[in-house]
Amino acid sequence: MDLNSTVSREEEMVRLEHTYAEELLGCYVSWHPVHVVKPVLLQLNYPLARQLGFAVDNVDSSRWAAIFSGNAQLPGCFPLAQAYAGHQFGVFSPTLGDGRALLLGEIVDRLARRYDIALKGSGPTPFSRGGDGRAAIGPVLREYLIGEAMHALGIPTTRALAAVGTGTIVYRDTPLPGAVLTRVAASHLRIGTFEFFAARGEFDQVQKLADYAIRRHDSELFNHPDRYVEWLRAIADRQAQLIAQWMHVGFVHGVMNTDNVTISGETIDYGPCAFMETHDPQAVFSSIDHQGRYAYGNQPRIAQWNFLRLAETVLPLIAEHDPGRSLSRVVDIIEAFPARYEIHWLSIARDKLGLITNEPDDGILARDWIVLLEESAVDHTLAWRRLADAAEGNEQSLASLFVTTTKLSRWLGRWRERSRRDPTRVLTQAERMRRVNPLYIPRNYQVEEALTAATVHADLQPFERLLEVLAHPFEERADSASYAEPAPAEATACYKTFCGT
Repeated sequence: MDLNSTVSREEEMVRLEHTYAEELLGCYVSWHPVHVVKPVLLQLNYPLARQLGFAVDNVDSSRWAAIFSGNAQLPGCFPLAQAYAGHQFGVFSPTLGDGRALLLGEIVDRLARRYDIALKGSGPTPFSRGGDGRAAIGPVLREYLIGEAMHALGIPTTRALAAVGTGTIVYRDTPLPGAVLTRVAASHLRIGTFEFFAARGEFDQVQKLADYAIRRHDSELFNHPDRYVEWLRAIADRQAQLIAQWMHVGFVHGVMNTDNVTISGETIDYGPCAFMETHDPQAVFSSIDHQGRYAYGNQPRIAQWNFLRLAETVLPLIAEHDPGRSLSRVVDIIEAFPARYEIHWLSIARDKLGLITNEPDDGILARDWIVLLEESAVDHTLAWRRLADAAEGNEQSLASLFVTTTKLSRWLGRWRERSRRDPTRVLTQAERMRRVNPLYIPRNYQVEEALTAATVHADLQPFERLLEVLAHPFEERADSASYAEPAPAEATACYKTFCGT
């Protein structure tokens, strides 16, 4: 199919818009995806497609494969590779950019929300730095799966709209079947986007980026007399809340570089990521994180460090309007980040503990529970879930996770005493807890089994079954019991993930 072919008028569901391209000249390079030899639709996210306005029931799979591989273009498509820089493992790289991704344009959904539509694995760009710009099927399906799991857990995230097989081979350590991911994001603006221009002293572009980001994500602040200060405050709050949500589900991102941190507060780039099983603050699953910089327990601190890098880029803009107090005001926001994180963390913890009211010692109770999980090396997800059983008087399912239960019993006594001081509600404490403590997460061995089946045997059934279970993480079902089982210890002890897409 011709690269430049477009969807016919009868098939036209959406028309792409381009506020990024129109308002931010110089922040990208216009580019086209490579032609795909034999596109095959592997997955289409029907609920998300309908939300975005696609008439998914009126177009056959071959047409979707052409569209979401880049062979055919949606109306108004203007593909471009975005420019950005980034601190990677603490070291600044002045030029990164979209090396294997292309922003096709933007869609305004049925609720007037604007989203980016981008391809990932669509071939080399001027930012590829010698790479092939391709993606293998395994990493593409991993990003699809983990993003949908995070969405079902209520955590802000980019999402996959489609995965398309390319019919070509991608060469990594071994030859692998290629694929292209279509990603949907509130935007692809990153901390690294601002770093790219600030490092070059192009603060007129930094200001354009900041104004664009405010209009897109914090429009209520645009006419505020201190809009850049208040914008930084809003970003800090979003980042603090996001990391608190990660921590409560045991999610380890793996590459919290500044080019992987969005201004919108969405989780982005699911490369060497994983969900922690045994609770361990030192948990690292990335094959390239040799020093544990992005370990589970380090994520709140790294989020603050990353936010500091953003604040540095816009400080000159703030100084123009308030030269006498600009530095102190920005420092106040940065230094307040841990407290913001603690507020969000404790709010989520109260819900997970089944507590309704706020008491001064709730933070101590919640932290002591986390210490108990760490000392006893129990399964993070099952411990929280089975705490709901204890709320109903059944302590055995929870106690079975612990080698010794002396400390557990003492803590449960404190928790029950605290819970009794809460008012009663229509839902029982256990019912409330099961609505916020998932039973099913993407357990690493199950993810790998699904990706291996798709890669080696072209069998998508394990992937689709796992995806179905993860779409309802809080609803216990008898036919899904095996998906709640932890991996054998020997499997988790050496589990590593890799940068793939």
